[in-house]
Amino acid sequence: MAESAVLAGGCFWCLEAAYDELAGVEKVESGYAGGHVPNPGYKQVCTGTTGHAEVVKITYDPAVISYADLLDVFFTIHDPTTLNRQGNDVGTQYRSAIYYASPEQKAAAEAAVEKFSPVWGKIVTEIAPLDVFYPAEKEHEDYFVRNPWSGYCQAVIAPKIAKLRKAFRDRLKA
Repeated sequence: MAESAVLAGGCFWCLEAAYDELAGVEKVESGYAGGHVPNPGYKQVCTGTTGHAEVVKITYDPAVISYADLLDVFFTIHDPTTLNRQGNDVGTQYRSAIYYASPEQKAAAEAAVEKFSPVWGKIVTEIAPLDVFYPAEKEHEDYFVRNPWSGYCQAVIAPKIAKLRKAFRDRLKA
């Protein structure tokens, strides 16, 4: 039976492109979580006034890839030490966050922070309960696949994909 994980690590286009490549991942959906405004839209979230982070909801088969494995990828492909920022993407909507849906996911998130602290130093990733996941607009789906040669994709997403492919070669889809 499929399970889901909701993660925020900067721009959702980056995370979607990376997680789409992993064996056991059935679906990756860009969206918003962690805010206080119902049904926010992209332009509204980009103002930083809704409290939401850009997130991905990953639907995966735990018999193929574990939640802990998803977190290993998360802490490898983004910088969890920069508050409200990933590279040139700045604002609370680009924060690093893990939104858990169960006590087990919370414990795994805390264990992952402990595991990666010697690698990164002070990790600022927020660990919070998932209240509501709001799907992003359709134009954000498969952004990297549809726009591989755009400047943003080449400068920001492609290096993350290269890092993923190198570090998790044995976890990629065939």
